[in-house]
Amino acid sequence: MARWIPAALFCLGMVWGQAKYDLLVKGGHVVDAKNGIDGVMDVAVAGGRIAKVAKEIPAAEAERVVNAQGLYVAPGLIDMHVHVYAGTGLKRVYTGDLSVYPDSFSFRTGVTTMVDAGTSGARNFEDFRQRVIDRAKTRVLAFLNIVGGGMGVTSENDAADMNAAAAVEMARKHKDVIVGFKVAHYSKEGWPDVDGAVKAGNETKQPVMVDFGYVSEQRNLKMLMEDKLRPGDIYTHCYGGHRDELLNGKTNPAMETGRKRGIYFDVGHGGGSFYWNIAMPMVRQGFWPDSISTDLHTGSMNAGMKDLPNVMSKILNMGMPLKDVIREATWAPAQEIGRKELGNLSEGTEADITVLSVQKGAFGFVDSAGGKLNGERMIVAELTVKRGTVMWDRLGLAAVDWEKYPYKKRGAAR
Repeated sequence: MARWIPAALFCLGMVWGQAKYDLLVKGGHVVDAKNGIDGVMDVAVAGGRIAKVAKEIPAAEAERVVNAQGLYVAPGLIDMHVHVYAGTGLKRVYTGDLSVYPDSFSFRTGVTTMVDAGTSGARNFEDFRQRVIDRAKTRVLAFLNIVGGGMGVTSENDAADMNAAAAVEMARKHKDVIVGFKVAHYSKEGWPDVDGAVKAGNETKQPVMVDFGYVSEQRNLKMLMEDKLRPGDIYTHCYGGHRDELLNGKTNPAMETGRKRGIYFDVGHGGGSFYWNIAMPMVRQGFWPDSISTDLHTGSMNAGMKDLPNVMSKILNMGMPLKDVIREATWAPAQEIGRKELGNLSEGTEADITVLSVQKGAFGFVDSAGGKLNGERMIVAELTVKRGTVMWDRLGLAAVDWEKYPYKKRGAAR
C-alpha cells in the first residue's frame, strides 16, 4: 500500500521552498504511451510542468514526495465525451439540467481534461464558454454541435439550424478550445447533419464526432463509413447496438471498413449506449475501441456508467491489457482531438498526472440495460495533479502527517 514518505526526507539540509522540484511521484509504475514508458519510474514536477522522468530521482530534491509504490502513474486522464454545459436553468435538456459542472466530477475520477461533445452550437457556445469553460479548473475543450442551438435550445432534427459557415466562424474564433464538430440524434432522412459537419471539418482541418442517429436504407452505417466520414473522424457509442453495429451476432462489416479507412471508434458509454450483448461479441471478434470515454451527464453518472475509471475497468475486465486501457484514456484521445501536448508525461509539458490503483477482488460492472459482468479488477483514481497542483487525494498520499504539518497560527475563534 502506498504511504507518505516522512517529512524528514524532504529537505536533508535544504530550506523549505528551495528544493529543486515542487513534487515528486516516486516508485510508481509509469504508463506513458507517447514516450513508450511502461515500468517503474519517478516523475518530478517543477513550476507546474514535468521536469524529469527517470529511474531514480532523490527524494531529498523535492519539497513534496508521494510514495506511489504499487500504484500506476499515468498522464492526466482525458474524457473526450462529456456534457458539461450546466447552469442555464433549462429543464430536461443537455444545455441545462442534464449537464454536470466539470470540477464537481473531474478530479475525483482522475480526469484533468474534459471534451464537451456538442452540447453547444454556434449560437450558444460563447455563453457556454463564459458560463463554464472559463470558470473551470478542469481543462474543458469542446466539439461544436453543427446545430446552432446545440442539444436542447432547438431540435437536433432542424436542418435549417445546421449552419456550417457559422460553425466554422465560431471554431476559428475560439480555436484555443474548440477541437472539432459534433452531430447527434438526427432522426430524419438525408445527411444534412453529417454533410454540414464534414464541410466545417474540411474548412478548419478538424475532426467530426458522430453520434449516429436514425438508420434506414438511405442512411446507414455502410454509407457513413464508406462515403461520408473521413480518416480521423470519430464514431462514438461504438457498442451502442442501436445502429446495427452488431448484425446477426457479427460485427457489422461497415465498422471494419471504417477502421481500415482510419476512422476512430470511441466507447461513449452514456446512459443508453453500452451493452454487454453488443460489446462482448464484438471484442471477441477483435473489434476493440480506439478510445474510452463516458458520455457523462446526470443520468449516466448515476447508472451503469458511473465514471471514467469504472468504464476503463469494464474494458480491462473484458480483456484489454492495462497499459492499453490507460493509453485509450490518455494519449489516444489526445491524438484524436489534435492536442498532442496532452495525454503524456514528456518533460516540459504541463504536469497533469493521475495516480491509479488497480484493486483485486470480486466486482460487478453494470451496462446500460442493467446487465452485469463479473470482474476481478477495479481501477480507482487515488491522486490527481493538474498543472502541478494536487486536486484530488483520496487517501492523503500527498499530505503531511498532522503532527509534522507546518500549521499556520490561527486567530481567536469567533
